[in-house]
Amino acid sequence: MFFDRNNNAAILLAGILALVVGVGVARFAFTSLLPSMLENHLSIAFAGVLASINYVGYLTGSIFSIFIKDIHAKVKYFRIGLVLCVITSLLLAFSENNTIWLLSRLLAGFGAAMALVVGSAIVMSKLQNTNKTKAMGIHFSGLGFSILVSDLIMRSVFTYSENWQHAWLALAIAGALFACYSGYILSFEKQTADQVIKHKFDRTLFTPLVIVLALAYFTEGVGMVVQATFLPDIVNSLPGLNGYGGYAWLAVGLAGIPSCIIWMRLAHKYNSIDIMMVAMALQVVGILIPTFSANIYLNLISGMLFGATFIGLVSLFMNYGGQLAGKNPVFIMGLITAAYGVGQVVAPLYCVALIAEFKNYNAALYLTAFIVCCGILLLKYAQTNLVPKMPVENET
Repeated sequence: MFFDRNNNAAILLAGILALVVGVGVARFAFTSLLPSMLENHLSIAFAGVLASINYVGYLTGSIFSIFIKDIHAKVKYFRIGLVLCVITSLLLAFSENNTIWLLSRLLAGFGAAMALVVGSAIVMSKLQNTNKTKAMGIHFSGLGFSILVSDLIMRSVFTYSENWQHAWLALAIAGALFACYSGYILSFEKQTADQVIKHKFDRTLFTPLVIVLALAYFTEGVGMVVQATFLPDIVNSLPGLNGYGGYAWLAVGLAGIPSCIIWMRLAHKYNSIDIMMVAMALQVVGILIPTFSANIYLNLISGMLFGATFIGLVSLFMNYGGQLAGKNPVFIMGLITAAYGVGQVVAPLYCVALIAEFKNYNAALYLTAFIVCCGILLLKYAQTNLVPKMPVENET
């Protein structure tokens, strides 16, 4: 069953493992390992630059995905992306050269976009005879698994070795195994693929609703990346909480695993945009908790709120955008992810500047919370003025 390319369970498993490779190994493993790398290799300023350059690659990949015309090309670039995610992790295991690290994080970002954007579009296209809103919620739970799995691999390595490069090597090996399975399942038989219509760049999809949706997703990109890059160090920097940052990050992954399924079910039952606004409001609360409390339990809740909301919001925005695009889901998925990527590129840079100025994370967190609130207002405007009367997400 799990090696049948047309079996929905196999398709969803392959999609989840692709997210573990593209998002866990190529992106969030960096956050898990950041405290260790800050101790003996990286400065906080260079860590911010590396995070930003990673999202430049992600942004480039997201824009590139918009122009992929047919399923043959989608599968090819999806596989290339998985390979890049593995190779770039190996580079971090064997080199401490700053130039190589910059190039590696750039290519890892591009590979992550292929795994998330193009891979998710392939999953959506391959799923058969099922409610795709609910099924894609299961698929996007892979974002939570990506954090959990990469963090557990890192912790397992650290029980035997304190060398962070050994952790990168283990992550690359695990990523290679997962990538082989995903690359095999998420493909099409030649005769099936030949029947798929080639999609051209479609300007008609640039509706006001899509534009506002992209702007709101930009604000969420900002909201996501600050904690996604610095959360362990934010918690470690609080009085009495040094060493607890890893537990807060683990809480992110644990909360994220069921969040997609829960949020997508709520979107199916109620309304996608309403649920997006609720999730973003909860995210604001999580962002602000470290600014007023050094209580370990509240900061674990902060991590849980972050994991439960940012992962759910990726699934909500991607699914809603994919359904607005109809038969060419990768187009709007790529477009809004490009906006998300711009937010991810900008946020680490202003964070580093504010940290240098004020010697703590508070100013960066206040500004981030304000930007996410602006996204909520954009969604409310879209809901009031732009959303069609018949909701897109209510499918049978």
